[in-house]
Amino acid sequence: MTDQDGTRRPKYQRIADELRTAIQSGAIAPGARLPGENDLMSTYEVARMTARQALAVLRGEGLTEARKGAGVFVRSFRPLRRRGIPRLAGEGWSGGRSVWAAEVEDRALVVDQIVVSETEAGDRVAGALDLAPDAPVCVRSRRFVLDDKPVLLSVSYLSADLVRDTPIARPDTGPGGTYARLTELGHRPARFREEIRCRMPTAEETTRLALPPGTPVVLIGRTAFTEPGRPIELNEMTLDASSYILEYDFDA
Repeated sequence: MTDQDGTRRPKYQRIADELRTAIQSGAIAPGARLPGENDLMSTYEVARMTARQALAVLRGEGLTEARKGAGVFVRSFRPLRRRGIPRLAGEGWSGGRSVWAAEVEDRALVVDQIVVSETEAGDRVAGALDLAPDAPVCVRSRRFVLDDKPVLLSVSYLSADLVRDTPIARPDTGPGGTYARLTELGHRPARFREEIRCRMPTAEETTRLALPPGTPVVLIGRTAFTEPGRPIELNEMTLDASSYILEYDFDA
């Protein structure tokens, strides 16, 4: 097969291109079954391995999922629009609402794999929180599952001396979450800084997020500061890149 510019590309890539275009245009709807290997072999007059490779490309891009004994289907999960600025507005969590409230809407959100522990900060966390490397920190690890699909892993670090014996050191921090509790302790978050990067997932992240092969993750590191500029929380998040749209809306 030859492209319009005269270059030759493998047949399986051209087949994958056509199927991808049909998926993205809606011609093949979310949840619909894709043509199987036999169908592709007949339509494109190719060998089984070529058809199999074409389908593997789409699975690797996270556009489709294989269901044992049923075939390959277009992923039907609706991406979560993460509104990076409004979600952290103080009127939300200070009023007892989760920072997820506006994004989730009426969808089913479950927070599981919650582990709260205490350990030494270490150089990286100590540098972010302006602590000594051997200072104790409270570590809050959890997973967020939306519509029965894992979408995010989150690990928060806070000074243990600041939050020990408070709801922050318990699995359930209460209405408004960690930021509402910090405010009650006299350390209201006044400013946030987020750093974003992408990479391929580790084996553990692939398992915990149930990621299809080839799906990258987005890493967001958020630091919360008080009005005087003291860093009080480091939150490191790992997002399934195929499950998110990151939105930032601000004035010029």
